[in-house]
Amino acid sequence: MLALARRVLEQKQHQRGPKVYSLHAPEVECIGKGKAHRPYEFGVKVSVATTLAHAKGGQFVAHVRALPGNPYDGHTLKTVIPDMEALIGNTIERILTDKGYRGHNAPPDYKLRVFTSGQKRRVTPSIKRELRRRSAVEPVIGHLKSEHRMGRNYLWHRAGDATNAVLAAAGYNFRRFIRWLSLLLFQILARLSLKLRLIPA
Repeated sequence: MLALARRVLEQKQHQRGPKVYSLHAPEVECIGKGKAHRPYEFGVKVSVATTLAHAKGGQFVAHVRALPGNPYDGHTLKTVIPDMEALIGNTIERILTDKGYRGHNAPPDYKLRVFTSGQKRRVTPSIKRELRRRSAVEPVIGHLKSEHRMGRNYLWHRAGDATNAVLAAAGYNFRRFIRWLSLLLFQILARLSLKLRLIPA
């Protein structure tokens, strides 16, 4: 605690490098959002990836990872893409991102597979339609933060940040899966009731 207090006393407003924003959680970072109603958030940056096609149970989270150190968004693709492929067990055909991923450092094989919103070159009509679907990840992030405890982490240190992100995504996917199963069960019961009505007495 004395070392943390010394860091708090000695840190400057515009200094480079890590700063202490919380004594009980010194790993907390200041993340600039650039939004008028909330210009800054304090915590750890998390990368969230969803599937492009809409599933019947809802939009599932395909990959989530905590990114300590507040890295530039575009510089996270070098590690996120291999992790995502190892998790889903398939090759990613196309990656659609927001404007924060300009100047990315994706692996060489994926340089021409990454499309950012507002991009004009190499954008075909089908890719343009898919870019409009990119905004579907925003409500997923909102649900993760508000309903699945990603907005406030009660676990300690950076390992707790990574665990909290994975558990929040798992809870979100389980809720979508239960909804999908309920829709499937409803369809099965509807077909069974239809068949029972058609069978003569």
